[in-house]
Amino acid sequence: MTKENKVSLIPPSPEGSDTVDLPRVPEAEPAEVPKPVVENNKDIGAQKPLTNPPAVVKAVYVTSWSAGTPSKIDHVINLLDTTEVNAVVIDIKDYSGLVAYNTDVKDLEKYGAEEVRIPKLNSLIKKLHDKNVYVIGRVTVFQDPVLARARPDLAVQNSVTGSVWKDRKGLGWVDPASKEVWDYNIAVAKDALSRGFDEINFDYIRFPSDGDLGALKYSFYDGVKPKADVIEDFFVHLRENLPGAKISADLFGLSTINTDDLGIGQVIESAFANFDYVSPMVYPSHYAVGFLGYKNPADYPYEVIKYSMDHAVTRLRATGSTTSKLRPWLQDFDLGADYDSVMVRKEIQAVYDSGVNDGWMLWDPSNVYTKEALITE
Repeated sequence: MTKENKVSLIPPSPEGSDTVDLPRVPEAEPAEVPKPVVENNKDIGAQKPLTNPPAVVKAVYVTSWSAGTPSKIDHVINLLDTTEVNAVVIDIKDYSGLVAYNTDVKDLEKYGAEEVRIPKLNSLIKKLHDKNVYVIGRVTVFQDPVLARARPDLAVQNSVTGSVWKDRKGLGWVDPASKEVWDYNIAVAKDALSRGFDEINFDYIRFPSDGDLGALKYSFYDGVKPKADVIEDFFVHLRENLPGAKISADLFGLSTINTDDLGIGQVIESAFANFDYVSPMVYPSHYAVGFLGYKNPADYPYEVIKYSMDHAVTRLRATGSTTSKLRPWLQDFDLGADYDSVMVRKEIQAVYDSGVNDGWMLWDPSNVYTKEALITE
């Protein structure tokens, strides 16, 4: 089976950036998937988390548009029925800042932050739980064009224009030091958990890394406190306000290796201390030319991921943590190399060979996955 609709382009690093620039793989735009047709908008009641979740989570990413489109979700369910995949990561709040279903969070309605892409969320969760599928809700945090537009007082400002600052993709960000922003995202997470999600996955939990960084002006961040301390404070706040919930953190892949904060506030030890799962995005295509001596690291998925996860395991063990686990993001998209079933399987094998036995997650923005790589004998 040949995987379709592969991603082949990602913007270059900005000139003069003083941070490590590992941009997130492009996410599916709304226009790529038709809006769900709703015949009966009445949903069933809220669900409960799985009582016996899989011990090892093997997940694929699903956009909110796919989750609300029968043909797309049927493709995912077929994958669940015929491969070792036993979990899905569904966008709740994505790069757009929009939340994909009707919530009970008043601020979302006030700020125009809801767009119903998943009309019957509770029914979808039940459908997946009936197959003992572990359901993870993904929340994009500080990249939030909707909140930045509705509440410019919470946004990162452009010191040159006086307007809301935007990154290279034209997206607005909110200030990572704002506790009101923290609580806004916690409210989204709590609502999702009340619907039966088994875990909440937090992404873009960092300072901006691309665009005109020289024009950044923060509304709350004082520029003096280390960025790593700001992000760690946010992690602690999440943990304190989501007691008992399973939560995970997405970090740049280089956080496994670098001991600084990459210029964005991400230090892997801070995540270990506060999350059940830490998910470095160890996409080989995102490593710079010359990494481990390779002209094109994307051609060496096993070596790149094994090296990264070996370091991550060493650092986790050094913390003495008995509660946090590693569960990396792997790529199933073409960037720098053709990621066929052999390449994807090499990624998975590298995870296992590094001693990480708590799972992995696959990312493809089109949500069309390489099935042969996900069938074990």
